[in-house]
Order: sequence, then structure tokens, then C-alpha cells
Amino acid sequence: MKFTPKKLNTFLMVKLPSAWICGVRVVSITENSCTTTAKLSWINKNPFRSMFWAVQGMTAELATGVLVMKAINDSNQKIAMLVASNKATFSKKAVGRITFITTDGAKIAKAIADTVSTGEGQTFWMEAVGKDEVGDEVSVFQFEWTIKLKSKK
Repeated sequence: MKFTPKKLNTFLMVKLPSAWICGVRVVSITENSCTTTAKLSWINKNPFRSMFWAVQGMTAELATGVLVMKAINDSNQKIAMLVASNKATFSKKAVGRITFITTDGAKIAKAIADTVSTGEGQTFWMEAVGKDEVGDEVSVFQFEWTIKLKSKK
């Protein structure tokens, strides 16, 4: 699959419909960064009139996960990926459009190279920072990704 925002957003609609319905979208992707967004709406708000934390988490995870998927695809290796754990901090109410950016692509390249050369699984942390429309940080999510070569059957 070619990794473009349009193709990834179609992938969301088909494979992750709950994220798509909540308005989670990929805005841009490069080798080292990915930008995702979600806008506060009736479907993704909490009782306090801000974006539900889980929607922020989906948007943040997508930013990191898309980079992992792209790197695996580009490696031409059969590699499994999984989130092992995550952490989040919230510093401001998430209202309006929230944009998450990760710039941790280099971490993935190293982990894939290490997995391929050693045959051992790797873990690495990636961070996605969420900001509102005026540029204020609203939340930061960290995801511990694990990758390993798929077993040959």
C-alpha cells in the first residue's frame, strides 16, 4: 500500500471505523513524522465539553502507528507490531481541532534494522504531542511499540 493521507483515511474507514466515525484523520506523513487530527464534535465529546481522552489517544496512536506501518512496509520484511504500553498526560481541555505530531521515525528504522539483523524482537517508545488550534499543548501520549519478525510457517 502506498502511504498517503487519502489511502490511510480510507483504511481507517474500513479497518478502524470507530476512529473514523470520531473524526480521526491522517493529515501528513513523511519518513520521520506523521500528523493526525480530530475535531471536537458531539460524537467524541465528554460531559465536560471537551474531547474524550480516548479519542485523543486514538489520534495520537495513529500518528505513531502509521509511521511504524510505513517503515515495516518499506523494509519488505514480515514484521509484527503491537503496542505494549502507553502513558498520557493532559495539560489543557481539548476543544476545537486537536493536532498530534510525532517525529520519531528514526527510532523505528533502528528497531527494524536491529530486528532484522539479530532476529530478536525490539521495543521502543514513541511520543505524539497534541496541540489545539492556537498551538497550546493539550496532551502528550507515549506508546511503547514492540516489533518482531513473523515466524515462518
